[in-house]
Amino acid sequence: MGFDTTPVKVETPVLLRPRPQDEEQAVKVNEEDEKDEIVVGWDDDNDQENPQNWSTSFKIWVTVQLSLLAFAASLASSIISPASKTIAEYVGVSQNVVVLNVSLYIVGFALGPLVWAPVSEVWGRRISMLPAMCCLAFFSIGAATSRNAQSIFLNRFFSGLFGSAAVSNVNAALGDIWSREARGTAVTFYAVAVVGGPTLGPVFGAAILVNPHLGWRWTEYITAILNAAIVVLTYFCMPEMYPPVVLKWKAQRLRKQTGNQKLYHPQERIKIDIKSIITKQLSRPLNMLIFEPMVTCIAFYASFVYTILYLTLTVFPIVFEEQRGYSPVVGSLPFLGLFVGVNLAIVINLGNQPRYIRKCRAANGKPVPEARLPPLAIGSVLMVVGLFWFGWTADPRYSWVHPALAAVFIGAGFNTIFQQCINYLVDVYGLYAASATAANTFLRSIMAAGLPMASRPMFHTLGVGPAMSILGAVSAALVPVPFIFMKYGLALRKRSKFAPVIDD
Repeated sequence: MGFDTTPVKVETPVLLRPRPQDEEQAVKVNEEDEKDEIVVGWDDDNDQENPQNWSTSFKIWVTVQLSLLAFAASLASSIISPASKTIAEYVGVSQNVVVLNVSLYIVGFALGPLVWAPVSEVWGRRISMLPAMCCLAFFSIGAATSRNAQSIFLNRFFSGLFGSAAVSNVNAALGDIWSREARGTAVTFYAVAVVGGPTLGPVFGAAILVNPHLGWRWTEYITAILNAAIVVLTYFCMPEMYPPVVLKWKAQRLRKQTGNQKLYHPQERIKIDIKSIITKQLSRPLNMLIFEPMVTCIAFYASFVYTILYLTLTVFPIVFEEQRGYSPVVGSLPFLGLFVGVNLAIVINLGNQPRYIRKCRAANGKPVPEARLPPLAIGSVLMVVGLFWFGWTADPRYSWVHPALAAVFIGAGFNTIFQQCINYLVDVYGLYAASATAANTFLRSIMAAGLPMASRPMFHTLGVGPAMSILGAVSAALVPVPFIFMKYGLALRKRSKFAPVIDD
């Protein structure tokens, strides 16, 4: 699959063995420090406590667990969407209002990463994800037992708020365990899980809805059961992988074992109070979104295509259920075309891996983030083709095959862009990758929550063809964006305050 399978040699740990490494992980003695303190780091290049040195098979197992967490959270966003009409009738609201059961979940997706990403950079990946995913299960049960619209919407919002922990932090966690060369492959398969959730959710939800023994409440009960099962699995099987936290634990262990109180790691001395959390931690993703040019550019581009994905939750039922008269289950099957396209994006992105590896090796091991970007150009074209094709073959006088095939192009275009945007941000920002991806998640979720609320009136007023053509035109206008990134990406990164490595 393209993973690095170089065997790792296990060494006996020693306290001090200085080597030129990242300043967060180096072992060094500051002789000028009056306390003569010793910063604990990795013993050597083969230190098995370093997540980068775990065996390939174990890294794959951890990646599977991370992907399951992200899949469960993203599935929860859309599994309830086929029940919108039923819920609208039950609580007495219009179908234009009941779309809030998805939109408010995505609003939670937007706000949550502003908390969970900084938490992961202070206390580690596990504590930023597992408790939050437990809360997702609890609020899913709350939505399932709700008796009015306000209760459903409120529980869905908090479900998204806590569910966003996995989606926003898994990207950075993959960067903790995989080398730059191998991470592209890992993110490619992980992205199928995080994007597959929204595309498969309507299919699962429709099947649950029409089952006479289940009904709409079980879309939320099953979400809770799935999340609880995955949390139990990861609690016992998934280790901490954020290097500064692992090193902090190592310093604490060595002090206890040796009695040498001069051993420490800087992560232990991070100031945790309300002021520092607000000014340094919670504000970092927003600062990066506003003041980091590359984060801003990537976020706006990724946000548009992400919005298109959630727009399908509105337009597919209009095209296949309202206009063609299909049942909820049959009407949800075209989402499988979207999922096929999501999987085809794997071929495109893996095809770029050999070129990326060559570029990195030619740069003597330095990261070359711009080498991630050529697939974006392919994805942007696929997105334009898919949107126009879908819009002008959606009418019932055309065979259902046409819009279903167009959905394949939309899925492939979206996931190609989505994957490489993640890879690029993790390449550029390293230890601050969680905050960078949180900024991206914040913007794309705000847009994905807002546009679907306006989309139903738009599609009914303008018609599916003209409305999709507007989106296709915007997508066509963005086709040059990947080429601009490739040409000017380095110049933008040189203006960064957070990027740890700048290519010359």
